[in-house]
Amino acid sequence: MTPQPAGPPDGGWGWVVAAAAFAINGLSYGLLRSLGLAFPDLAEHFDRSAQDTAWISALALAVQQAASPVGSALSTRWGARPVVMVGGVLASLGFVFSAFALSLLHLYLGLGLLAGSGWALVFAPALGTLSRYFSRRRVLAVGLALTGNGVFSLLLAPALQLLLDTFGWRGALLLLGAITLHLTPCGALLLPLALPGDPPAPPRSPLATLGLGLFTRRAFSIFALGTALVGGGYFVPYVHLAPHALDRGLGGYGAALVVAVAAMGDAGARLVCGCLADQGWVPLPRLLAVFGALTGLGLWVVGLSWGGPLLAAAVAYGLSAGSYAPLVFGVLPGLVGIGGVVQATGLVMMLMSLGGLLGPPLSGFLRDETGDFTASFLVSGSLILSGSFIYIGLPRALPSCGPASPPATPPPERGELLPAPQAVLLSPGGPGSTLDTTC
Repeated sequence: MTPQPAGPPDGGWGWVVAAAAFAINGLSYGLLRSLGLAFPDLAEHFDRSAQDTAWISALALAVQQAASPVGSALSTRWGARPVVMVGGVLASLGFVFSAFALSLLHLYLGLGLLAGSGWALVFAPALGTLSRYFSRRRVLAVGLALTGNGVFSLLLAPALQLLLDTFGWRGALLLLGAITLHLTPCGALLLPLALPGDPPAPPRSPLATLGLGLFTRRAFSIFALGTALVGGGYFVPYVHLAPHALDRGLGGYGAALVVAVAAMGDAGARLVCGCLADQGWVPLPRLLAVFGALTGLGLWVVGLSWGGPLLAAAVAYGLSAGSYAPLVFGVLPGLVGIGGVVQATGLVMMLMSLGGLLGPPLSGFLRDETGDFTASFLVSGSLILSGSFIYIGLPRALPSCGPASPPATPPPERGELLPAPQAVLLSPGGPGSTLDTTC
């Protein structure tokens, strides 16, 4: 039977769900981040340009994120556990199909469409389920789960290079298909949790199931616009950081080291930022804008670096990008309430897909036109800085002076800014809204 606690348990089985979400994140985004190491081999085998091969990851990202609302809707209707398990099977089949590709079109269909569809069914339901298990330590739990991206990148980058050298790209993709199948047992660990404020029955209309009504909330609309712009540059290093290092003359294992150190900084920052953000010293929207801007500046430095300094720049980028990631999902319950967090996660992923679809191909086009990835990383960083500027419109993203209100802890279905001692994060004029009195 589905347990019905009075509120999020803030622990218990939630840590098992966090571990499952950790592996799910690593086997989706972590694997996708390392996949760029195979692109030079694919470009050489099929005699195609960097722009053409970049569409593989671009399509996988776009499908995964554009179809995330579908994963959220299916999870709302039937539960996260069966949806994630089916997604793991689809993602694995995508890699197996791609191992027998005879053209780039087969890779677009296998890795882009099939594997991307599988990933769309696993990420949003897993992260939404995790957010329902935590309240006071939610950002820490989300940061722990998102650390899987960096940890798996750290492990998979050199492992994938070894597989490419040993078995070629076909054998490597076949083995990655076997690894990806582990998403299925991870989905089996997502125990459903009923909370106060949940609807008595799943929504049946398509609009309600997808959560499109959330766009009527001003704060969520601002957040969605900023995140869409950030998505235009955020995923470019997932695809082109390794080829950029190869262009700088670092060699195959040197490029893998660049990806690995970026992943290490990313993983550590996600955990540390999640822990510190839960202390409530700075409002989450303000942290979101600051670390988003630092991520954009970090990409500028990566694009302008050569040789050894590129390793240091990759670490700096990883630290800033890793700090940004848990804040994106940690702030969502405060904007939409705990009951809408699964749907909101899917919608945000869909909006990021617009940038994820255009960013890597644009980066590949700039590389083909200019001869290196410098312009690519400068443009990507500029897009992230633009999105971070939009975040300033979120409630409490900027300090303001006003009369203090007593700390309030609203019921989770109304939307709160965690941790609890902080003021409520609602659309301006919403019930229980307060002012930040720090100037």
